[in-house]
Amino acid sequence: MQLLGRLEIRSKEKIIEFLNHQETGRICSIDKDGFPQIIPMNFAYTNDVIYMHSHPRGEKLENIVKNSKVGFEVDRSLEFLPSYFTSPTDASQADTLYISIVIKGKASLVSDPKEKTLALNELMKKYQPEGGYEKLTPDMKVVEEVAIIKVVPITMRGKYKIGQHWDKKTRLEIAKKILARNSPTAHDTIKTMGIINTKDGLQISEEPSW
Repeated sequence: MQLLGRLEIRSKEKIIEFLNHQETGRICSIDKDGFPQIIPMNFAYTNDVIYMHSHPRGEKLENIVKNSKVGFEVDRSLEFLPSYFTSPTDASQADTLYISIVIKGKASLVSDPKEKTLALNELMKKYQPEGGYEKLTPDMKVVEEVAIIKVVPITMRGKYKIGQHWDKKTRLEIAKKILARNSPTAHDTIKTMGIINTKDGLQISEEPSW
């Protein structure tokens, strides 16, 4: 229980910051047979709600109309830690550094053209921040042609494991092994762990905290 508490993201601001920097979320609705249906979606978090755009017909929309209770999940896998980092033979020592957010909420389909326009512009601003497009207005045909799913969170829970549960010596040792393994994410991972690579070797720049 003590470790689980240390893995919890306690800051709502950090949760929102993480959501705004991730490209894909997964919405889970319940189908007509009672099975969960999970769909990856682009999304934007703004004004304390989640917006997604969709084709105007489809199973997930039917699910939401019948049952507004949904789940929404976003995660980022930072680094797989092979078992041999800590044990020469024990496979159970394999681990993963990660950040994840799990939301429970109420979903609805937005009908108001102004709110649909807001959602679409927020999506464009997130995914195409460099611009190069005409800002949408409520009278545009595309606003009428797409569906907008709105999720109002009831609970938002975040977990992270980026080395905060290790002492400084262990964190540096694991960071060295991560760099030696030379995965594509290695350098970004050690930065997230609060470690910098200097000419004098690895040094802790800050405590990893969310």
